[in-house]
Amino acid sequence: MVRIELEGVTKRFAATVAVDRISLDIPQGSLFFLLGPSGCGKTTCLRLLAGFYRPEEGWIRFDGRVVNHVPPHRRNTGMVFQNYALWPHLTVFQNVEYGLRVRKVPSAERRRRVMEMLERMGVAEQAHKYPLQLSGGQQQRVALARALVVKPDVLLLDEPLSNLDAALRIPMREEIRRIHREAGITSVYVTHDQADALVMADWIAVMRAGRIEQVGKPQEVYERPANAFVATFIGESNLLPATLRHKGSLWEVEAQVGPLRALPPAFEAQPGERVFCSIRPERLHLFRQEPPTHLPNRFPARVVHFTYLGHQEEYRLLVAERVEVKALRGHSHEPPFLPGEALWLGLSAEDVVIVKE
Repeated sequence: MVRIELEGVTKRFAATVAVDRISLDIPQGSLFFLLGPSGCGKTTCLRLLAGFYRPEEGWIRFDGRVVNHVPPHRRNTGMVFQNYALWPHLTVFQNVEYGLRVRKVPSAERRRRVMEMLERMGVAEQAHKYPLQLSGGQQQRVALARALVVKPDVLLLDEPLSNLDAALRIPMREEIRRIHREAGITSVYVTHDQADALVMADWIAVMRAGRIEQVGKPQEVYERPANAFVATFIGESNLLPATLRHKGSLWEVEAQVGPLRALPPAFEAQPGERVFCSIRPERLHLFRQEPPTHLPNRFPARVVHFTYLGHQEEYRLLVAERVEVKALRGHSHEPPFLPGEALWLGLSAEDVVIVKE
């Protein structure tokens, strides 16, 4: 298991700064996600780790050893590409065998390791087939087998689930997580899909415009986003402009919906400062009568739109006749709130997160 460090790493393409002085510490044996929108630099980071690119500034270390100028074939990394990059003229067996052949592993050992890996991936019966004869899920398993059969120190995954439909994505998330646990390899996974990151990751680094916005455990990043960008990129959030009014064990902020009580922010702030309040839709509680007093944030609202989603109900609500918010209610035996209906919203102070822009 390898610990990966990036210290002040910068990568430019002509006048474009793709990666801007990034520093990261990726724990050994972790499944570490680089998450962000298209063009944020996450795939460039992955290619820097693989050795396909070299940084103009900074250092990349594997277990303390600088690898900036170490070529890809000497880094002992395995990579799973977004489009799987399987050779169409080679069989499944030959595709998986390729890395071992390049490493001059003896023939008998190659066959044993390839078949063991194909068995582990559940595609041993496809060994004689060609990639175009396989389903998307099977191709993905073959790509994983090819990356893992060489026993890499680091596994790099570039949006490996992006070409799979929803029915395959969920079981493959579980499969990749299982494989990672069994192999114990330090793995870096690039994606723009927040659900993949929240479900699978040990750690998440959220990126924007070549920089790191926040690093943390999935629950930490979701529950306590560092800023407005993270709050809206990871999950859904009602983002309300507000002004800090009072400091204490609970802070008071003035928003368009009225005064809100919240926990102290994670950054230094003073009364009068302009901030945002991030409120997750599922944390808004809906009542037909005034909410109980243990919820310090209570305000009347009106239903603008209702959508039945089976496992939950989705509402668009108008608060103070000028601010529209979204609320989610889990499956309930109570009748739904219908468009035009008046109701009350209740919210705990812990669920009002004060963030900077």
